[in-house]
Amino acid sequence: MRAPQSWYTEVLRAGDPTWSATTEEIDAGFVRVGFEIEDIEPFPEITGPLVIGRVEQIEELTGFKKPIRFCQVEVGESEPRGIVCGARNFGTGDLIVAALPGAVLPGPFEIASRKTYGHISDGMICSVSELGIGSDHSGILVLAPGTAEPGADAREVLGLDDAAIDVNVTPDRGYAFSIRGLGRELAGSFSVPFVDPGTSVETISVSNGQPWPVAIEADTGATRYTARLIEGVNSGAVSPWWMQKRLMVAGVRPISAIVDVTNYVMLEVGQPLHAFDADKLSGTITVRNARSGEKLTTLDGVVRELDPEDVVIADDSGPVALAGVMGGESTEVGPDTTRVLLEAATFDPVRVFRTGKRHKLTSEASKRFERIVDPEITAAGSDRGTALIVELAGGAIASPLSEERIRVPAAAPITIAADEPDRTAGVEYPEGTTAARLVEVGCTVAGTDPLAVTPPSWRPDLRQRADLVEEVLRLEGLEDIPAVLPSAPGGRGLTPTQRRRRSIGRTLALDGYVEVLPFPFMPAGVFDVWDLPSDDPRRRTVKVLNPLESDRPELNTTLLPGLLEMVARNISRGRRDLSLYAIGQVVLATDQMHPVAELDVTRRPTAEEIAELDDSLPVQPLHVAVALTGVRDPAGPWGPARRADYLDAFEAAREIGVAAGVNVTLVADAYAPWHPGRCAAVVVDGRVVGHAGELHPAVLERADLPPRVCAVEIDVDALPLDSRLPAPHISVFPAVLQDVAVVVSDDVPAADVEALLREGAGELLDSIELFDVFTGDQVGTGHKSLTFALTFRADDRTLTEDEATEAKMAAVSRAADGVGARLR
Repeated sequence: MRAPQSWYTEVLRAGDPTWSATTEEIDAGFVRVGFEIEDIEPFPEITGPLVIGRVEQIEELTGFKKPIRFCQVEVGESEPRGIVCGARNFGTGDLIVAALPGAVLPGPFEIASRKTYGHISDGMICSVSELGIGSDHSGILVLAPGTAEPGADAREVLGLDDAAIDVNVTPDRGYAFSIRGLGRELAGSFSVPFVDPGTSVETISVSNGQPWPVAIEADTGATRYTARLIEGVNSGAVSPWWMQKRLMVAGVRPISAIVDVTNYVMLEVGQPLHAFDADKLSGTITVRNARSGEKLTTLDGVVRELDPEDVVIADDSGPVALAGVMGGESTEVGPDTTRVLLEAATFDPVRVFRTGKRHKLTSEASKRFERIVDPEITAAGSDRGTALIVELAGGAIASPLSEERIRVPAAAPITIAADEPDRTAGVEYPEGTTAARLVEVGCTVAGTDPLAVTPPSWRPDLRQRADLVEEVLRLEGLEDIPAVLPSAPGGRGLTPTQRRRRSIGRTLALDGYVEVLPFPFMPAGVFDVWDLPSDDPRRRTVKVLNPLESDRPELNTTLLPGLLEMVARNISRGRRDLSLYAIGQVVLATDQMHPVAELDVTRRPTAEEIAELDDSLPVQPLHVAVALTGVRDPAGPWGPARRADYLDAFEAAREIGVAAGVNVTLVADAYAPWHPGRCAAVVVDGRVVGHAGELHPAVLERADLPPRVCAVEIDVDALPLDSRLPAPHISVFPAVLQDVAVVVSDDVPAADVEALLREGAGELLDSIELFDVFTGDQVGTGHKSLTFALTFRADDRTLTEDEATEAKMAAVSRAADGVGARLR
């Protein structure tokens, strides 16, 4: 909404005649109440003689490629000045603005006497664009008769000591597309009493004449339509300069007094008006839906084929206007118009929006109707427009106001505690602040605490308590609300689940892994690349209706696809040695998922509705995934580099288990997309919670990944959770260290051997660790030697070597019974 600063000053001085503010202060005032200023453009400075002139004589010059005039202009001097001009929109006796030699117009453009077209041009007759006021350069600026005497300083007459202020209005604040709305906001910002120009209009009461018949069809969505007849108007009347200036700054081109008034009232109070040539109308004016096959030529000269969804204004002859969008050419006010029917109405914003989109047509009126026009301002807007037309274009009011109205239910009061804004902002405002601020924005407030607040008709965006709280805080100043970190309540901290998640992440990071955030949507066809069976549960995905990318509509059921994409992206950028991990939720579809009926958003959901919503959601467990490729241990003085392999994946799975406080067992398994010979199931308490190992070579080839990429994925939520703090066990007695090497068949898993040794060693065994695997002729074909380091310790005494040896041999005996192990 663009308007001159002087207009805001006039509105606020109606409440406080002494009020004044600089452009910078007005800027700050709008920002203080939440409105962004797009631009502030001071009127350009013009130096030198710039005066009001009156055209005394016009000589048409011939023999040139374009029409040229040599004008004698009275500028308050003893003799008229001769000025050459090519414009055609003025005549003898018109008041114009003349820049005399020595004046410097915006550009800069210096005016001097010069010979042109065979005459001395002693100045220049100016258009509004040449004065830097507007963009219209189609003709020179013609002022209304009596505006000023020739020779008067045009800077004072035109009010060039002004600035254009462009306020960015958000779509939910349609009331602010008017000086009435923005003036109210500015008055609240400066704590100035606001005189509403929409309600201070003098009501016009006419008893003579018959009201023009009007009607509204119920299915159009229109709620109010008014019409008033004005006779004897002068359609060629020129608007006064103050009106033209305000229109031009707002981006509206002045046309004639009648048309200018309709635009001016729209900018002033927010009510669009439309003037029909009454002599071109016949019968009842009806707001109705368009009929199939009907056509309408709008004011822009385009013949439009109407749709039954369009709402039109029609008389007995058919459609004469697109409701809320644009008038029709057949009833346009023209040079011969003497009788005007002035329309003011309230239309359905959705129907206006759809009509504009359908016909690719927009207007200043439709922009306001789409954002809801105050239905209570319709009659006042008509009164204001009628009074201005009679004042500027002459004529007389020939009929009472015709009105058809469809009543809609009044807005229900909103109950709010008087201190709710205080509690929301954490600021203690003076008593009565909530009621006072809500009254400022036009609300009706009843009661003391709680308050019963009825929003005004022009604020349909105020629907709930939160909206009222926002209004109070906005007017009190959002920038004055202190930023204070809330203090954590005593005795609380991370939940056991949060501690486990952080422990896993910290452990992996300390082991050299880098955390990444994979994309939560599945890449297309990834499970086909993995050769997953059709009945694999990971293929049962949840699709979203509005995905960020059309080829990724499915949510992840596993973290690996996104993690492997991260691997591929890093490799493509030259990073080939990678140790990555991710912790995040996956989404698993269930049979309990079902659509939920639409909820009532005007209230908090009930406990039953919340439970139904929760039941309708898919299962979303927390997973952790790891991916390794390239060099795991770099080369250095300690030796050559070591590449990552499936054993590193197994160790990562064990570290995750340790961080989560559980004992992990690795069991050989075949599970896509892992290599069946280098894959282990991660087992906790007899339950498979994930897999680790090297990915299948065929999968890696199809995914354009290097060979021997290893990965781990574990369902963190499936791990047992112990909320107790860890209590480490410390013995004061020394340990006895012994090694044992056993020979077993090479198809026996080392984990099975370790479990049997642990079982046979009994309670004296403190720890066991596999540190060597040997194959060769010494142990025989088809066999392998596994060497374990055993640590024995007693809690109540110092163990002897004999006791430790006895426990070790018991462990070997148990392994021999279980898997045929023999001592090497």
